[in-house]
Amino acid sequence: MSRRYDTRTTIFSPEGRLYQVEYAMEAIGHAGTCLGILASDGVLLAAERRNTNKLLDDVAYSEKIYKLHEDMVCSVAGITSDANVLTNELRLIAQRYLLQYQEPIPCEQLVSTLCDMKQAYTQFGGMRPFGVSLLYMGWDKHYGFQLYQSDPSGNYGGWKATCIGNNSANAVSMLKQDYKEGEVNLQQSLQLAVKVLSKTLDMTKLTSEKVEIATLTRENGETRIKVLDNAVVDQLIKVHEAEEAKESEKKKEKIPSIFGD
Repeated sequence: MSRRYDTRTTIFSPEGRLYQVEYAMEAIGHAGTCLGILASDGVLLAAERRNTNKLLDDVAYSEKIYKLHEDMVCSVAGITSDANVLTNELRLIAQRYLLQYQEPIPCEQLVSTLCDMKQAYTQFGGMRPFGVSLLYMGWDKHYGFQLYQSDPSGNYGGWKATCIGNNSANAVSMLKQDYKEGEVNLQQSLQLAVKVLSKTLDMTKLTSEKVEIATLTRENGETRIKVLDNAVVDQLIKVHEAEEAKESEKKKEKIPSIFGD
């Protein structure tokens, strides 16, 4: 029955659904995982890097995390070619605002402007929705540190911690349990991100080659955007593995007391 209604982007099904938009969301569900966490002293984005070819130039190549302007970064999950178009558009929107008003664009205004364009691609004929979701982290003078997510439908929202891509439901449930609003600093957020990724990614062992992490902080009145080196990510993974080992030892110690030994 659905085949009649998924041939055009602009045709509603009798249930009021736009199948092409739902198919775009499904494409994102199979993409590499991206998560964002809003801390008290900064924001972070962590992403699964699926293309780990050793011949790629690490200096010039970034698969998942893109700088938009001096105060904002985004991470993508979905079709990378679609993401390139959207990130270029985001950079243009930010530069036009800076040229016109001589100040950086507020975070939510940048997100909503792009979402207006994404919504148009669900409404007019001859177009298909962009098969990519984005997580944005940024800072502005109005609301400080912020984290946003936007979908192919043009919907967006602000988050304290969220995840998109493969196994995002499991990651979000873990974040709900472990994230404490106002009590988590950036270092604790980094450890939480590594913990969530290690348990949700489809790999036996988490390595720095498979993960890309970026942080956004404020120092001396300026925004600092930093993509963590592999050595730093390896150190975070080692700390997580040590904590996991301690927890497993504690569980083993408790088991004999249960059976009365």
